[in-house]
Amino acid sequence: MPFASDALVERAQIPPQVEDVVAARRRVASHLRLTPVMSLKVPTPHGLRSVVAKLELLQRTGCFKVRGALAALSATDAPRVVACSGGNHGLGVAEAAQVLGKEAVLFLPSDASPLKVAAMKARSAEVRMPGPSMDLAFRSAEAFAETEGLPLIHPFDQAEVVAGQGTLGMELLEQAPHVRRWLVAVGGGGLAAGMALALRGQAEVVPVEPALCPTLHQAQVAGGPTTVKVSGSARTSLGAPRLGALPWGILRHRVGPVLRVTEDAIAAARRWLWDEVRLLAEPGGATALAALMSGVCVLPDTAPLGLVICGGNADGLPE
Repeated sequence: MPFASDALVERAQIPPQVEDVVAARRRVASHLRLTPVMSLKVPTPHGLRSVVAKLELLQRTGCFKVRGALAALSATDAPRVVACSGGNHGLGVAEAAQVLGKEAVLFLPSDASPLKVAAMKARSAEVRMPGPSMDLAFRSAEAFAETEGLPLIHPFDQAEVVAGQGTLGMELLEQAPHVRRWLVAVGGGGLAAGMALALRGQAEVVPVEPALCPTLHQAQVAGGPTTVKVSGSARTSLGAPRLGALPWGILRHRVGPVLRVTEDAIAAARRWLWDEVRLLAEPGGATALAALMSGVCVLPDTAPLGLVICGGNADGLPE
């Protein structure tokens, strides 16, 4: 089930290059926070492990998604745009539209996070919730965009969006050039793909996904993106119905097998972040950390390691 008009799909198949990430950064840097990095000692089954954490949960809107949204909206002259989201992409588009003086119409499933919905409306976005499924929200957004002749801003399968997410990777090269591996959560694949482009082989992207949102896993098994059933606590941020075709084209030869983490591992990572660091991450935001704490990620102790805490739009404290 693709999510995009034919024209958008055609454009999305032209992969962005490093030059596109550089150009995106020039357009969006003044609208973003330079989120900090922090050295942490993380408990693992093999003892404490030193890591560098990129605190992207402190980004505007509480998530990296605003990077891609700003890059995409700044690349179009349209005064009004359409997007579909489980939450964070819609919030990023709402923020980008407000910053750039545009209007946004956002389609969400009816079970979307009330916290995120309220934040979108606070940014003057028009929010429509056609039903309980992401599939229906996707199809409704596509039909509306086509009828109204408006650009559809894809959450992950659009060149401008991937380039915008890659601006995070450029910051990592400047803030922590010694780190050779970065653990990053995967949903539709836009962030991991953008980072892989921006890091230019100077550091490796190690993808992690919830076992209940297996988009990259299924793509690696099948040899390409396939529709998957998603569930679990991270579904509102990492629950894409399938990996993006454009991210797959970038990631397939740049990353190894995706690491998969359980619901219990994600919950434990969230709890540790709050108890020990006083950082409140949403489940998707703590997924990369969960791979390290649970022992799913096993790397030599001498290898400089980083992880991206990519979202903080939690509905409440970890249980």
